[in-house]
Amino acid sequence: MTTEQPPTVIDASGLILGRMASIVAKRLLQGENIVIVNSEKLALSGKRLSKVKEAREFLEVGHPGKGPFHRRRPDRIVQRTIRGMLPRRIPKGQRALSRLRAYLGVPDAFQNAKMETLPQASATKLKGPYFTLGEFAKEIGWTEMSK
Repeated sequence: MTTEQPPTVIDASGLILGRMASIVAKRLLQGENIVIVNSEKLALSGKRLSKVKEAREFLEVGHPGKGPFHRRRPDRIVQRTIRGMLPRRIPKGQRALSRLRAYLGVPDAFQNAKMETLPQASATKLKGPYFTLGEFAKEIGWTEMSK
């Protein structure tokens, strides 16, 4: 008989996407349930125009009906980034991925939850330019109405 532990709520505001994703992936593999809120406020390092150009070229790959399907919503981009850091084709990785949830903003269920942040993934450590995942998503075709 196992008791389900409450999920760890991580506020992603001002965190670097890749660093946060690698930390979260390790914690998921250790059996932790994790909820990421404010995923549109994550930071991507680099110059915005070059990253958008690179993403648009990548979005041309594939077939609209057959795939690969490219995510444009910030919460889906976060899930896909973390998925890439997990061994998802073996049962351990599949179970870890099922323990992850990512949301735009803060859902009502987590309004009063104790939120933690990851200081080792803070965007203040970046010395170069950076921009938010929400800005990036809008540039590659996300409309906020499609929440």
